[in-house]
Amino acid sequence: MPTYKRVGLTVKSSLERKEDTIAEILSILQSTGVSVLVDAERKTEVQAWKNLPVFCKESEIDLLLVIGGDGTILRSIRILTEFAVPILSINRGTIGFLAELELHEAATELPRMIAGGGVVETRSLIHVSARRNEKQFFAGYALNEAVIAQGTMARLVDLEVSVRGEPLTTFHSDGLIIATPTGSTAYSLAAGGPIVHPTLSATILTPINPHSFSQKPVVIPSEHPVTVQIAMKHVKFQNAQVVLTLDGQVYEPLRSGDSIEILGSGASISLLRKAQDTFFHTLRRKLKWGE
Repeated sequence: MPTYKRVGLTVKSSLERKEDTIAEILSILQSTGVSVLVDAERKTEVQAWKNLPVFCKESEIDLLLVIGGDGTILRSIRILTEFAVPILSINRGTIGFLAELELHEAATELPRMIAGGGVVETRSLIHVSARRNEKQFFAGYALNEAVIAQGTMARLVDLEVSVRGEPLTTFHSDGLIIATPTGSTAYSLAAGGPIVHPTLSATILTPINPHSFSQKPVVIPSEHPVTVQIAMKHVKFQNAQVVLTLDGQVYEPLRSGDSIEILGSGASISLLRKAQDTFFHTLRRKLKWGE
């Protein structure tokens, strides 16, 4: 009997050869005896699953199977309201740090993992909230990072950062990335941040193109709240835009004076992994170290 009896299935909208890929995965899943439910929001996108039931709530499935790259996984996390269902992913993107299986592995690995042959790995989330005139106007979770950055106009912005209420610095930069250890291999890494092992309880602050060469990435305990104040008083053009994005999926315009607080939330998601995989193996394979 499978460990995960009800498998929810979602897919990258722009996936190449989508119909063939879905048909192949459906054939493998149905051979295991699981019930397959498809993402209600993408029900009409795939002919191969048009006759399958849909899931609308996390409680209706035992496992979420994602076909796509890291962006699809990050989008799919927003399906989970309680973060109680593990995610298994088949990489059809580019690097795919979060993705676990390649398509050519699915026929052998997918049945084994559905039957309980994998390991569940937890990844911490950060909670992000924004206040304007003392009133909260935005709140959400991120697995990779929250980014506060200038928008369409190429102007540096001033971001006053405090940690546990103590002033840290004012970043005069293109923006600031506040990343989890999971997100340390994403945008933060591209901006010069460190790689942090995903099991550590930490938050990474990585400035984007800081004006001062002395302002470097900082790693702090995840339980320390980070507050970022948008200070536009030194910006020459007052119509310069600043935006908050979570995982590259959620976009919120900000104003001068807005305050954003980021805190390790204690919440986490679960990723179903192959037992033999390790973080260092992933680094070597995805970043092609040693080649």
